[in-house]
Parts: sequence; C-alpha cells; structure tokens
Amino acid sequence: MREMLTGGPLDVLTGDYLAELTMLILARDRLKDPSLGYARTFLRQLEECLGLALERGVRIVVNAGGLSPARLADAVRELAKGLGLDAAVGHVEGDDLLPRRSELGLPEGLLAANAYLGAFGVAECLRAGADVVVTGRVTDASLVVGPAIARFGWGAGDLDALAGATVAGHVLECGAQATGGNYAFFREHDVTRPGFPLAELHPDGSSVITKHPGTGGAVTIGTVTAQLLYETAGPRYLGPDVTARLDTVRLTGQGPDRVRIDGVRGEAPPATLKAGLNRLGGHRNEVVFVLTGLDVEAKAALVRRQFEDALVRRPAELRWTLARTDHVDAATEEAASALLRLTARDRDPDRVGRELGRVAVELGLAGYPGFHLTAPPGPGAPYGVFEAAYVDPAAVEHTAVLPDGRRVGIPPAPVTTPVTTPVTPPVIAPEPAPVEEPAGGAEDLGPTRRAPLGLVAGARSGDKGGDANLGVWARDEPGRRWLVRTLTTDRLRELLPETAGLPITRHQLPNLRALNFTITGLLGEGVAAQHRFDPQAKALGEWLRSRHLDIPEALL
Repeated sequence: MREMLTGGPLDVLTGDYLAELTMLILARDRLKDPSLGYARTFLRQLEECLGLALERGVRIVVNAGGLSPARLADAVRELAKGLGLDAAVGHVEGDDLLPRRSELGLPEGLLAANAYLGAFGVAECLRAGADVVVTGRVTDASLVVGPAIARFGWGAGDLDALAGATVAGHVLECGAQATGGNYAFFREHDVTRPGFPLAELHPDGSSVITKHPGTGGAVTIGTVTAQLLYETAGPRYLGPDVTARLDTVRLTGQGPDRVRIDGVRGEAPPATLKAGLNRLGGHRNEVVFVLTGLDVEAKAALVRRQFEDALVRRPAELRWTLARTDHVDAATEEAASALLRLTARDRDPDRVGRELGRVAVELGLAGYPGFHLTAPPGPGAPYGVFEAAYVDPAAVEHTAVLPDGRRVGIPPAPVTTPVTTPVTPPVIAPEPAPVEEPAGGAEDLGPTRRAPLGLVAGARSGDKGGDANLGVWARDEPGRRWLVRTLTTDRLRELLPETAGLPITRHQLPNLRALNFTITGLLGEGVAAQHRFDPQAKALGEWLRSRHLDIPEALL
C-alpha cells in the first residue's frame, strides 16, 4: 500500500481481499466471534498508510468488509480517530443473503450466502465525499468501475464505457499477476519483486495499464493477456452492471510498461444476480506414505491393501494418489522416493482422524520395507463447499451507507438480458459453436518436431467453484492459427488425462490470439474441499505447457 501511495500519482487506491475461499474463512471467524467477518489485514495496512493517503488526496476503495462491511467501516473510523485523523468513511451493504435464506429459496446449512453486487453503490459513496469506501461481496472489477462512474458520471446505459472499465478492473484485481507475477514467460523479465499495476481510465471506458516508475516486473501485451484470460469463461464476462465482450478487447503497446485497452463492447447484464454460497461439507484428512527404492508399485499396492483391511469404520471417501517422484539409481534418498497420498473425507471427524491415525501407527512395524510418513497423522479438519446460485436482483437490498449516515438504495440494472428462470444460471445469446478446424483446411507450416507446448504458447489457469478455467494464447498470428487447429477439446483431454470424461467448453478470442477452456467439475466441490493435488487449478496451465506434441519448426 505504501509503495502505491508514494511511487507516483494516484487518484484511487483499490484493494481486492476476497475470494471464494476467503468468504468461507471469514464465515468461520464469524462463528467464533460475531464481531469478526472482515479482513483484519486491511486495518494493519491502513494504520500505517491512512495519513499518507489523506495527505495526498488518494481515496481508498476495498472489499475488505467481507461479511461485515458495517463493522469494518466502524473500525476504520475508530482507527482514524486514534491516529488523530479526520476520514470520511462510507460502506456498501446488502450482499448478505443469509438472513433471507428461506425467502430467496436458498438451501439450509449455509455459513455464508452473498450476492455479487455492482459498482454503483461504491460510486454513490465517493460522490458523497468518502475518503474510504468499504464493501462486502461486490464483484472484483466493481472496485475499479465504481470510481470511474463517480468521476465520469456514467449511467446504467453507458454499457461500452462500463464494459471497458470492467476489463480494466479485471486486469487490476489480482495485483502483480498483471505485472509479471505467475507469468508463463517469466524468464523474459525480472519478476523478483514485481510492482503493482495501475489503470489510467478515460471517459470512454478505454484505459492504459501501467505501473509506477522504478517498480519491478513488466507490463506487456503478454502479461495483460494472461490476466485477461484468468478465471473467465468464454467471450462474455458477466457482471451485475454490464456484460463485457472479451472478444472485442484490443490491446496495443504504447511504449515500455504501457498497454492500451480499448474497443470493448458492452451488453446488458444478465437478469439474475450471482450469489456465492458457502457451507461445511464435512471433515478431511490425508496421510502421505514415502516409498523408497525398488518395487514402488508393489509397495503402494501392499500398503493400500493393509490400510483398507485394517479400517474398522471406513470413511465415506478414500482416494489414493501415487506420485512417482522417484529416480532410478538416485544419489539422495529423497530423490529415490515416491509419495503415496491417501485423502479421506467423512461427516464424522473421528473417521478421518482417530481411525486413520490408529491404522497408520499399527502399520509402522508391519508394512512395506522402509515404511515412514511425511508427517504423523493429525486430527481431521473441516472443509467447505462453494456453489453458485442465481437470484432476482430486485430481491437484493443493495445499499450505499454514506459518510453522514444516510442510506441510499441502489436499484438493479434497468435493462437486462432475459434468462429462462430467475434462479438458474444466466442463458445469454448462444455462443457460436467452437471451431475445431478453420475453413480452408490445415495450413502447411512445414516440418514438425516433438517439443513442449510452452515453447510457443502461454497459459493461465484458475478456479470458479468446482470448474477450472484454462486460457492459452499464442505469441503471433501463425501460432494462433496453429493453436486453433491443434488444441481441440479432444486433444486437451489427451494432453491432460485428468480431464477425461469431463465436459469441456472451448471458446476462441482471436483479438487476444487465445483459446479459453472451461473444464466442468475438475475441482469437485471447490477449493476448500481440496478435491485434487492442485485444488484451485493454479498450475493446470503450466502442466499443459509442459506436455509434448508435434510443433512446426517454423514456430519454434
């Protein structure tokens, strides 16, 4: 925060503190202490930097309010008073649907239920003179769109401008991911300590993504493309205020560390509002066996037989995964070892705690040769489940609470795109069928050789509930045409066998030279359920880039 406030000119400082997993963590905090439910790290940052922000006239907009935006707003006022500062604080509320669960037809047993609100409540607080605006669960991009609405006077009908600011907000929301963090071609830049991105927003919704001079990392068409593809699903990026058409985005380099975004078209938002639902799914535990030296497969089979035979109260779910991290004739014991991971889930914590520990201890002197574990078995831990629901926006009490205490209701979007029913996922105009082979047949690029896909393509991946999103882009137009022909959904399943049998949707984004895949169900019940080795699919793209296929030498 200090770096952003001191590194160069700034009008508004935004902070995105919330993710699907964060909401579950905050809900568990609130269970222990009803006064909690917000991101306390924000207060620690603000204690150091609030005076600096006020001195420089920089306004702060954050969603750190989580489940308790009003409480965080009060805490900010107390903090400012304790520092001898006069700060006008507003907040946005109405996203919490839990008190109205029955009325909205939401399921029982929820820890949290929050609608994804739009940007107009943020704008209302800023127009009323707020120095700090605290929100709960607004969309990530709304933190950027709200200040733009307040500055430029946009209304609900300015769809193209709103869409452009939404795209800028999406680029900024994950901080250094737009300046070289988690970037596929990281070796091309010094990303030891990447700076944070900023957007220069214009009245027509266009923007320039850049960063403060002297900060690390880089802003390039590649780094911005990577973030644009992150956790999106197809050309339409749905939001409560606008649907931004990602297939209309134009990126243009404007010199070192400057990328212009323009051409973004906006459509009416969907007629339903997305809500995130969090609940406890049960308890989970894992035991990791170390298998060293010879006969790894046989050792794994033995311990699996022994373990399952010894269980008296078998957990509802047992999953075994063997990672062949061992090397032949290894020079170190660790390099000679493979890892066999047992993951157990059950509603009863004892079945994934005491029971697993008991069996592991009993096998300690009666198992495979070299038996040992990476850590002693511990008690089972609760895990959460995230799912999305869709509600009527008119039923959500989106409210801006201004610095003087006045409460202003924020109406839903006046024009929306119809959906089939008010509680099902939005059905927008149908997408064109994914093109697996462009007209005119395959382009002859000459001889090929076997090589990793990552030599010619970048990737960025992440999670949306139980689904994984995987964006892949080429670095030039010939590479894009080859990628479109080559990386079909069937080929993706071949390269990533874990996706076999799962529904995969592919979309093209020609302006970004990219393909975007949604892999339904790969992550089970979401990140908190820890369904797979990489529960948020963060490295799914890097796995794909490491896979070998026949690539034209002209592209290499």
